[in-house]
Formats: sequence, C-alpha cells, structure tokens
Amino acid sequence: MATISHDHQKCDLASGKTVFDYADDLKVQVPTSCGRAGVCHECVVEISEGMEALSPRSEPESFLRGNYRLACQARIEHTSIDVRFSPLRRRPKILVETRQKPIELDPLVARAGAQVLYDGEPIDRFRGHLYGLAIDLGTTTIVMELVDLETGRSACSSSFANPQQFGGSDVMHRISYDGGPFRGELQRAVVNATNREIRELCNRLNFSRLEIYEVVVAGNSTMRDLFFKLDVQSIGQRPYKSTVEHAYLEGRCSTTALREDARRVGIQANAKAKVYGLPLVASHVGGDTAADLAAVDMASQNEVVMLVDVGTNTEVVVGNAQRMLAASCPAGPAFEGGLIKFGMPGFDGAIESIRLADGRFEYNTIGGVEPEGICGSGLIDLLAELRRHGQMTPKGVFPNKLFEIPIVPERGITFSREDASNLAQAKAANYCGQMIVMRKFGVNPRDISKLYLAGGFANYVDVRHAIEIGFLAPVPEDRIVKVGNASVQGAKEVLLSRRKRQAIEQLVRQIEHVELETTPDFFEVFVEGCQFKPMPEVLAGTSIHP
Repeated sequence: MATISHDHQKCDLASGKTVFDYADDLKVQVPTSCGRAGVCHECVVEISEGMEALSPRSEPESFLRGNYRLACQARIEHTSIDVRFSPLRRRPKILVETRQKPIELDPLVARAGAQVLYDGEPIDRFRGHLYGLAIDLGTTTIVMELVDLETGRSACSSSFANPQQFGGSDVMHRISYDGGPFRGELQRAVVNATNREIRELCNRLNFSRLEIYEVVVAGNSTMRDLFFKLDVQSIGQRPYKSTVEHAYLEGRCSTTALREDARRVGIQANAKAKVYGLPLVASHVGGDTAADLAAVDMASQNEVVMLVDVGTNTEVVVGNAQRMLAASCPAGPAFEGGLIKFGMPGFDGAIESIRLADGRFEYNTIGGVEPEGICGSGLIDLLAELRRHGQMTPKGVFPNKLFEIPIVPERGITFSREDASNLAQAKAANYCGQMIVMRKFGVNPRDISKLYLAGGFANYVDVRHAIEIGFLAPVPEDRIVKVGNASVQGAKEVLLSRRKRQAIEQLVRQIEHVELETTPDFFEVFVEGCQFKPMPEVLAGTSIHP
C-alpha cells in the first residue's frame, strides 16, 4: 500500500480522499477561509512527490503551475504511488531579531485624551492600544513586528514563508505570472497570509485588530507594488522601473513612497488605518534597501561602508554621507533551496552547518532532527570544505570526473556538479554586485571600514567560508557586522519616527543607481565570479574615493 506523507508523518492512501483530508489525519495545519470550497485559494500545497497519483487540476486550481495544488481540490485517484506534500504556510527558521537601538518617538499615530489622531487628524476613539505593524516583505519569507506606538516597544514578532511561491521563486517569474490571466492572485495570497497572522496575534495577545492604525511595508520594488495592487509589468522590462518610479521621474509625484488606506489594500486593521510603503531607490533596489539604510544610519557614516542584503535579490550599497552607489543582483533562489536537488529553505531538518573530517561529512541540522536537505548556510560551508580539501576545483569539477558526491549516504543526500553550477551562477551575481559597485566608487575591499550584512540568510553564514568561495568581498573579518533583519528594523523606525520617514525619502533621491549589466566588462566579471575562489583584494583601477 502506498502512503501520503508530510515531514516524517505518513498514512496509507485511500482513493477519493483529498490532500486536505490527509492533512487533518496527519494533524498538519493548512490555512483556509472558504470551508474547503476552492474559493479562497489559501490551501496551496507543494506536491514534492506523487503528482501523478492525484486527480487532474480542477477549475479553481487553474491559477497554479508546476507541483502546486489546492489541498481541498486534489484527490487521490491512484493508490499505488507514494505522495509527499507540504503547505506553503510552513514556518522556516527566519531571522526576526534586529539590532535594538534608541528610536526617536514621533509616530504619525498619536493619542490626545480619548481620541486617536493620524497626522493630527482625529480618526478613532482610544480602544486601549495604539499599535502599528512593521513588515519585511521578502520574496521568500515575511517578518512582521507588532509595535506599541505609544512606548515604541515591540509587542510581538512573527514570521512565515511568503505564500506567493506558486507564482515563481523570483521576482521576474512573479512579474510574468501577474501579467497573465490570474493577475491579483499573488496580492490576494500575501494579504490573506498577513491577515491570518494578524488574527493569530490578536488571539495570542488578546487585542482587537481595530487597534492597529498603521502598517509600514519594506519590500523590493516588485513585492511592494504587488502588495499595493499596482501593475508590476514595467519592472520586468527595460529600464526595469516601476510605474511609481516612472511617475516620480516624470514629475507626476514627489516621492516613490506609497500611502494607501488599509481597506483598499485588503489589510484587516482599523477602518481608518493607513499602509505606508517605503520609497524605492531605483529599478529593483526597493523599499527593503531603504529600510536597511535607515537601520544602519548609513547617511551619518563618514568613512566608506558597504551594505549587503543577501537574498533571492541581493542589494549592495557602497558609500558614506557624501555619496552612495547602489545595485541589485538577481541571485535567484539557489542559496534558498531552489534549483539544488537536495537544497531546501531553513526548515527543521535542513543541514545548516557542515564540515569534512576524516573523509566524512559532519553536520548540524535545524531542530536537531534527521537531515532532509541542505539550506543556504550549509551550502556555503559545503562549497568551502570541498575546495579546502581538494574535493572540487574552482570551476566546480569533482575528482575522477565524478558527477555527484555523497553527503549523507544513509539518507541519500548528495551534491552534484549541476548543483555546483547553479550555485556558481547565484554566487556570481553577488560577486558582480559587490565588485562592480566598489570599483565604480573607487575602493578596494580593504578600504571598506564596515561591511554590514543584512537579512536572515546572511546572519547564519560563516563569513570566512563565504569569503573563501567569493560569495563575500574579502573585507577583514573584524569589520564585518551582522545587523540581523535590518529591513524590519528600518520599517519599525519609520513607523515610530516622522523625522526618520522624511529623512529616508530624501536620502533615496541622492543615491546613484548602478546598472550592473550595462558595465562594459560585466560578462567577464560574471564569468570570473562563477569560480569558487576569493575575490581579488585589489580591484583594477581603484583608489580611495575622497
């Protein structure tokens, strides 16, 4: 008898039952708000094995591609094939911690006696709390922080996987998806997930959603504009600018920041609540970078510093108070589990650190459970260890013309040349961004006084290993500062400070955007970046910028 499984739980298949029925049997939480009628589109699951055992897609599932199904619609038709599934709502190990620092308390939401004011205008009676939400809207993961606007303190943090995966793992695929017949599904998915998280916070902390008066969203250009129901097609076509940026450049608006009624976006908060989207820098360098810059106070730096926010889209900013250059690097999902046979996000069971000793791999997994695959930090360790022990050339070739290397033989986990090739291209994007922006600014890696590493993935990376394979510039390790989730921290600061909000809107206007692909030797730099070796410490033609 074949089985259906989720993680390490499984049960026997029976014809006619839905995947949702089995989720109930296995006590797996799958979201729904329509009573399993196929209307809400919230119960998306990924079928990692056994798609051929399921019924054909129904009409309510027509918006899905690849191995994604609605749990309430997918029925078992063939009981001789094993099925494995996982909800997109699964919670990975996501960094929510930030570098705490004093914040000037001057939010737009304030209280005057029994009245609640927004920017000086009465909007409600006081209900017991003045709350705001700071959201880091990532391509892969989402982090939310509930903030008390009267005290400035965080009441609660939460995180979950971005449920838009069915539209593609990177922004270009999601832009393409949203340009098709199912425009709006991506916005609906992320707003439904956000509202579900709001309801959980309300239940956990015993407050009403009507006490949430402002939401600040930090996301790249595509993620942010999708959230606000804007057409994102222009971001996917040269010159890769959003409709908001085009309007700003043409003088039709004074900022690339967005502000909208929460009701129009679909967020379940106070009826008069507003949603604020942090301003864009340029092209794909979006509001998440603006939030990072606010969090690390880059505008107050006198020495040259570099910010690297590692993700599906990596952003690089080099500069100081006098001048800043920024670029976006389309790294893709390889270091977050995509395109790698045994790659996976940071779920329980992911190998997060690994070393080669006495011919065997020793590793640690998230949650301390049996390994299922390797997440990004583990992949960087693995690449560095293979290079250090002569088990892989800089070009990703294994000894004796092997195609793959066993990593955890007893679990069948391997690493192949194809995996190495996909990681090389993802690494090269990060390499190009850092090298080209530093070179254009006129500095070498050792001229960087501080390298701020932002984002959850970067927080768990062994920086020495990352430098050894060329994933990070060879900045002296004692100058590398992991700043945690700077995006949500910056969103929180903007939520709490009117001055900070104005300052970041002003700052982004002064940043010079570097289009990497238009650099004359971009292809040569990219090819060099595909090799697993350190970046040169001296970049051709550079000198410290005055």
